[in-house]
Amino acid sequence: ILTLRKVEERERLRAENAELRSAIEQKYSFSNIVARSQAFQKIFDTIKRIANFNTTILIKGESGTGKELLARAVHYNSPRRSKPFVAINCGAIPENLMESELFGHVRGAFTDASRDKIGLFEEANHGTVFLDEIGEMPLHLQVKLLRVLQQRQIQPVGDEKTRDIDVRVIAASLRDLEEDVATGRFRDDLLYRLNVISLDVPPLRGRPEDIPVLAEHFIKKHNKRLGLAVKRIDPEAMKCLMNYHWRGNVR
Repeated sequence: ILTLRKVEERERLRAENAELRSAIEQKYSFSNIVARSQAFQKIFDTIKRIANFNTTILIKGESGTGKELLARAVHYNSPRRSKPFVAINCGAIPENLMESELFGHVRGAFTDASRDKIGLFEEANHGTVFLDEIGEMPLHLQVKLLRVLQQRQIQPVGDEKTRDIDVRVIAASLRDLEEDVATGRFRDDLLYRLNVISLDVPPLRGRPEDIPVLAEHFIKKHNKRLGLAVKRIDPEAMKCLMNYHWRGNVR
């Protein structure tokens, strides 16, 4: 009976895992990215062409335009879809902790290193790493990231040995990285490695034809969540939405 219960539990977890994976893949498919503008259709076409390859991608665009959503769409439309997708905000990790967070450390590497720690790159092995706000990465870590891209190896803090790694790297930035290269803030060789394929995501004010479909999407979403029955937007209200600057973009 105990053996049968274990089998039953394992099968239940396997079914739940398959259902969850299917839901995630559906959520990040192109059909669930709300956009009908020609600019976004071109982005979708590019993603379809490159998703099956290990090409490094650089996504450029303002905050709130959907850069992470596009990165996830690349991952879940690629052969790596069943492996981890690890998103890292380079601007949110303190500089003194970033190397350990990205590449891990071994016990005794520094004062508080009481045990070995696997870094985010190793957690994402065989999957995809999304480096958001890559322009905020310190120069000394840019060198280490360049090594990861060139040699497919990482070196945890305090470890003398390197470890092989197989990850696809997708980076994103709202900064002008070419300008940062000119000012010495960003390495030109790293930009060259990252910018194999570039996706330029236009701001919402630059694609007003997406505003009505986004409005309809959010009405349906919040009708369901809040138990409302809003049917449409008044034409004058829609005119206001179309003329608004949308500094926060889709977010």
